[in-house]
Parts: sequence; structure tokens; C-alpha cells
Amino acid sequence: MADFWSSIHPFVNGGASGMAATCCIQPIDMVKVRLQTGTPGGPMGIASSMMREGFGTMYRGLSAGLLRQATYTTARLGLYRKMVDSLTVDGKPPSFALKAASGLVSGGLGAIIGSPADLSLIRMQTDMQLPLAERRGYKHAGDALARIVQKEGFRGLFTGAGPTAARAMTLNMGMLASNDQAKEFFEAKGFQKGGVVHILGSGTIAGFFAAFCSLPADYVKTQMQRMRPGPDGRMPYTGSIDCAMKIMAEGGPLKFYTGFPTYCLRVGSHALLTLMILENIQRLQENFGK
Repeated sequence: MADFWSSIHPFVNGGASGMAATCCIQPIDMVKVRLQTGTPGGPMGIASSMMREGFGTMYRGLSAGLLRQATYTTARLGLYRKMVDSLTVDGKPPSFALKAASGLVSGGLGAIIGSPADLSLIRMQTDMQLPLAERRGYKHAGDALARIVQKEGFRGLFTGAGPTAARAMTLNMGMLASNDQAKEFFEAKGFQKGGVVHILGSGTIAGFFAAFCSLPADYVKTQMQRMRPGPDGRMPYTGSIDCAMKIMAEGGPLKFYTGFPTYCLRVGSHALLTLMILENIQRLQENFGK
């Protein structure tokens, strides 16, 4: 039993910390998605508008968000920890390059697992922005997944999976590799392991790099997942590369960083909370000898 728990606890801990963080960050995520989909008014204006729609609007798509964390974050954090542990030799941690590679691989694999939940989340969050006749009206994540399969086939669950994977790979690399590296830096400078500077400082650095590395892919992913056929029945983008090229042509490279302050607040806060919660879960398990 102890061996079994030892093998699965990185996954359980990762999923639990991600789900807890999502419950706190969901309103910011709603604002971020509306910014990326062209809603005018700025972050504060959008937040005020959403509050007028009702408090529940701030948590629209929460069931899909939790499902996403239960699949995607469980996989990416668990796989990353397993990879880094396997690359640790005689107590010496792997190089930053190996940590970054581990983040890329684990992020990509986690994204494939969590792509259906991510698609349902984006569609539920943006549904109210569509004309009344075009709204999908998903009731919850399960309803969204079932109706996507019914109308679009099983492959429809993986719409936008390419940019979803690219976003997950860059986010995971930026978040986890920089977090581990920052922890080693603070320890080398004499800060107490598990102390406020060690945890809060490394988590803040991890959150910034997670946002900076992943926003371009996240922007493409959002445009791909919310697209609908035009009057001629054709989709606006033929794929993620076509989407990225059209975005570049329309707005230049800075277009990919639309809403960066809000995105950084959302992703940075989520990364920081996830890592802090994860650290505390691990500490509790150590105290109880698990």
C-alpha cells in the first residue's frame, strides 16, 4: 500500500492543489477570456459588467474548470515530478535544461488528457457573448462533452488541441522549471527551505514566467476553440498555424499579448496558489508520515 501511494501521490497532490486554486481564480479567468475574445471596457469594466449579470456569471464554467484541473493538472504536475525525480542523481537535481524539457513533455501529455475539459470550459465561458440564437447553453461540463460528441463527433472534443498542447507545454516549462530553479537559488542564498521567501518568492517567479511563456499559445487556443462557421459555412481558421499567421498579419506580435496584465494576474496567481497549496499538502503528509 505504501508503494502504491508513493507512486500516485504526486498526481493526487497536483490535481488537488490545482482544483483548489481554480476555485479562487475562476472570476479572473472569466475576465481574461472576455478580454481575449474582444469584449470592450478593460479588465475593471468587464468585471463590473459581469457582476451586473449576476454573481454566478463569475463562476460560469467552474465544473469544466475543475474537470480540467482533475485531468490536465493531475497529469502535468505528477508527470513532471516523476521525471525530475528520475533525473536526480545522488541527490543532485537535474540541470535547468532538463527541468525545462521535463516541463515541456509533461505539459504536452497533460494537455492531451485535459483537452476535452478545456474546450468545454472555453465554450461555457464565452457562451453569453454569442447572439441568442447561436448560444449553446451547456448546463455543466458533462452536458458540454456529451453534446460536443453528439454534434461534432469524438474528434470534436479535441478542437484546438494543437494550441492547447503548445500552451500547456510552454506554461508548464515556465512554471515548474523556474519554480525549482528559484527554490535552489534561494536555498543557496541561505533562505530557509519551506520558509516564506523560499515558497512565496519562487512561486511568484514561476507565475510570471508561466504567463510570459504561454500567453501567445493561449491566445491562439482561445480563438480556435471559440470559432464558429461563417455565413458561407467555412471556419475562419484552417488550423492553429493559419490562426497565428492571421493574428500576426492583423495586429503584429503584440496582438498575441492582448490582456497580458489580466492574464499574468490570472495565470501567475493560479500558479502561485497551486504551488503554495501543493507545498502545504506535501508538508502535511510528511507530518503524518504519509
